[in-house]
This record gives sequence, structure tokens and C-alpha cells, in this order.
Amino acid sequence: MRYGRVFLVGTGLALAAASPALARTQTFLSDAIKGDNSEMKLGALAVRQGGSDAVKHFGTMLERDHGRAKQQAAAVAKAHHVAVPTAMMPEAQAEYAKLKGMHGAAFDREFARYMVHDHEKDIADFRKEAQGSDPADVRALARKTLPTLQKHLDTARSLH
Repeated sequence: MRYGRVFLVGTGLALAAASPALARTQTFLSDAIKGDNSEMKLGALAVRQGGSDAVKHFGTMLERDHGRAKQQAAAVAKAHHVAVPTAMMPEAQAEYAKLKGMHGAAFDREFARYMVHDHEKDIADFRKEAQGSDPADVRALARKTLPTLQKHLDTARSLH
């Protein structure tokens, strides 16, 4: 037994004291990777259906940056025995379905609006994680990702 948290090795008892923290870590990592999946797929759609070169360039940036971020997050997830999801976030799936039927300037407006909203939310989540009490490698991943998310937010805002 170690003070502060209960460690009962070999007893078969659940480690209830560690469960909420572990669940938070697993949820953050899983959601981060689903977010990367979402941004890559939405970015590819922007490259195909965007009306302006700026939106197409942003789509390429999203695919590239979130592809790298996914690789980094997947490595941390595996270290914490978190399955690497292939799905998108539900909200992004709905936005993808909406954007699929749009082209040109209408696509660009809706895409930019969604990217601003999504990256504001992501930045808030990653800041919280970076300052939280989860394992050091998870906090470091969040801190490392924040500048890229901010760059994406700034780019999305410039498209309005």
C-alpha cells in the first residue's frame, strides 16, 4: 500500500482512487485523436470543394498538421493502453455531412465558421489538459499541440 492512492496488488480489488484520473486521461486522448481524424477528413473535403485558394491551402494545412498530431497522440495513447480510434467526433461527422453538399463561397463561409468554433473549443480543452493533473506525457502533448491549434484558429478567423 502506498499513501495517497490505494495500491492493492494481487487482491483483485478495483483501484477506485485511480479510476477517475485514468478515465479522464483515456477520454482526452481518445477525443484528441478523434479530433485529428475529423480535421484531416474535413481538410481533405476543403481541398476538394473549397471555393478559394485560401480555404484549399487551409485544408492542406489541416491534413498535414493533424496527421502529425495524430501520430504523436497515438504514441501517448498506446503508452496508456488507450485504443487509437479511427472515428471522427460526432459534431464533426454532422458538419462533414452538411459540407459535403456545399461548394464554392457557401462552402468557404460554413467551413470557416465551423473551424473557428471547433478550434476555440479544442484550445480550451487542450489548455485545461495542459494545466491538469494527468500524467506528464499527456500534459506535454497538450502543451505541444496548443500552438498548432492557435495557428489553425488564426487562419480560420482570417477566412471570414
